[in-house]
Order: sequence, then structure tokens, then C-alpha cells
Amino acid sequence: MSVRSPHRSSYLRQRGLSLLGLLFWAVLVGMLAVLAMKVLPTMNEYFTIQRAVQKIADSGTNTAPEIRKAFQAQQDVEYSISTIGADDLQIDTSGDHVKISFAYDKQIELFDPVYLLIKYHGGNR
Repeated sequence: MSVRSPHRSSYLRQRGLSLLGLLFWAVLVGMLAVLAMKVLPTMNEYFTIQRAVQKIADSGTNTAPEIRKAFQAQQDVEYSISTIGADDLQIDTSGDHVKISFAYDKQIELFDPVYLLIKYHGGNR
């Protein structure tokens, strides 16, 4: 009957993360966290603009000057809308309902020579 040493068998089955592996994952998670902290405010602004445009379209406003004035009022209330203005809206009043759309680019500096370009566009349904 052979008796195995309990220490030797448990040593062979041990698995874990080395210090270099831990540093690699820490750097990767840190970079993703920084990226998320820089991108999420721009996404919040986009969704705020989208809600404002939908609210204006649902209000029944029909002319371009009224729509621009309503968007300006929304922009005064919503402090997060800073990328576009009322003049940047594309307004089509030719059909049965008013079509309001917008498009803009947002550059996010990741580190000095590297930027992330996000192209946002949207409008009412």
C-alpha cells in the first residue's frame, strides 16, 4: 500500500494568480474604469438630448422657430446639454408629423496624442 504525502498532492493541484498576472489585470481593469468614466457623461448628454427632442416632438409644436425655442428652453433647464444648440437641430415639417433630428461628434482625450471619437445621432420616433 502506497501512502502519498498530503503536502505534495495539494502542491501540484494549487492554482492561482501570480503577481505579474495580478498587476496585468489591475492595469486592465483600471484602464477600462477610466474609459468608462470619460465616456459615460457623453452618453448621459446624448440621452438627455434624445429625451428633450422627443418631449418637444410629443408636445405638438409644429414650426421650426417654435421647436428651436422649445429646445433652447430645455437646454436652459438641462445643464448637461452643452454640445449642441437649437440651431444644430434638423427639422422637417413637410410630412404629417414633425421630424426632428440631430447629429454631432464628441472627442474624448484618452491620453495626450490619443483621442476617442464618438459619433452621436438621433431624433424623434
